[in-house]
Amino acid sequence: MIELRHLKTLVALRDTGSLVEAAESLFLTQSALSHQLKDLEDRLECTLFVRKTKPPRFTSAGRRLLNLADEVLPMVKSAERDIARLAGGEAGRLHICIECHSCFQWLIPCLDRYRSNWPEVELDLTGGFNFAPLPALVRGDLDLVITSDPVELPGVAYVPLFTYEAMLALGNEHALAARAMVLPDDLENEVLITYPVERDRLDIFTRFLEPMDVEPAEVRTAELTPMMIQLVASGRGVTCLPNWALTEYLEQGTVMVKKLGESGLWCTLYAAVREDQREMAFMQDFLSTAVETCFANLSGIKAVQ
Repeated sequence: MIELRHLKTLVALRDTGSLVEAAESLFLTQSALSHQLKDLEDRLECTLFVRKTKPPRFTSAGRRLLNLADEVLPMVKSAERDIARLAGGEAGRLHICIECHSCFQWLIPCLDRYRSNWPEVELDLTGGFNFAPLPALVRGDLDLVITSDPVELPGVAYVPLFTYEAMLALGNEHALAARAMVLPDDLENEVLITYPVERDRLDIFTRFLEPMDVEPAEVRTAELTPMMIQLVASGRGVTCLPNWALTEYLEQGTVMVKKLGESGLWCTLYAAVREDQREMAFMQDFLSTAVETCFANLSGIKAVQ
């Protein structure tokens, strides 16, 4: 009567705090998720949570099922890994390169969790800020690249992890603070602070400024996100960062953020892997662990539909 998908749905609802975000984390529509929960309640002939509260308040029956999920789901996952190892997928190397400076925020917890589940996989991590990592992936020097700039290459597959909104951070007293959104022309007199990478790897240039033939007054680089935020907070410029990388600074009141354009600047983060490794058990588990870790720890991201 109770299926694993039901337990996963309840856990997602608890962890995200809303039906919308739970549906996105499970790659379901909100309608499909609501139908699944109603079907389970009909089967059990009881209510599992109060729908008009946010976050949802679980009933005694709902809490009992959550306790069951917390016991059963890790056991199922562990059994799946053991079976994969027995089937010959136990050995492997996972040399990861990351093109996104901010991604260290979620990647390190992901690696910690993954390492405990796959201690026999050789793990290595590097930043692809000073070289082109995708050709290295094709050559076999790397096994996975985290990127938001997919390039069609032979033998390379791009697995979407999540979508996020790139937003403009500016000081609380900035002249643009009263604007509902920022347009390209608004940045022609600004100092734009970026990571030290080529412009063709920065969405603020390729998808926002350059299509409108706009150039900022000056471009300044900084290696670390906290350094960029402090420069912005002290009125030294503005910067474009993923919404989830800005959450803690917004909560602290250090900076404020603005939408880029009327519809916002939405980007997708991918894991680039070689096609011959994509279906290997240790690779599949890393990809699922990465997605689970992101939705458990980051705010404002969405599943790729």
